[in-house]
Amino acid sequence: MPRALSAVVAAAVLLGVSGCAQKLSVENTDVPAWKATALPSASGILAEDAGKILNARPVDHTEYVPAGKYTLTLVCDGGGKAFLAVRSGNKEIADLGAACYGTAESRKITLTESGPLQLSASSVDAPLIYAYQLVTAG
Repeated sequence: MPRALSAVVAAAVLLGVSGCAQKLSVENTDVPAWKATALPSASGILAEDAGKILNARPVDHTEYVPAGKYTLTLVCDGGGKAFLAVRSGNKEIADLGAACYGTAESRKITLTESGPLQLSASSVDAPLIYAYQLVTAG
């Protein structure tokens, strides 16, 4: 019995070490290369950004966007969860969250007026990498 227990413990340690070895190293990640596979290019892109969140500070971006219907997509990697807050003036347009294991989250939004759109990417689970796109809805 002790021999079987030792084998189980050894297997658990190896799995734990291999799991750690496969974890994304955010600090060394080539963000454009990651974005190209995680969030492929699309037609009708009006706003997009990608980067690293290495601490709890939000990354802000402002774009002038015409009124219309859009699809907003957010993806992240590195563990935890990323958020994308979208505001126009003092009005909240969307607050999108994505779990950081490479699966994109999307949401349809409608802008009733043309103007500056403030996009703020954030996470309390830093470090991680993120990418988002605002694409004209078909």
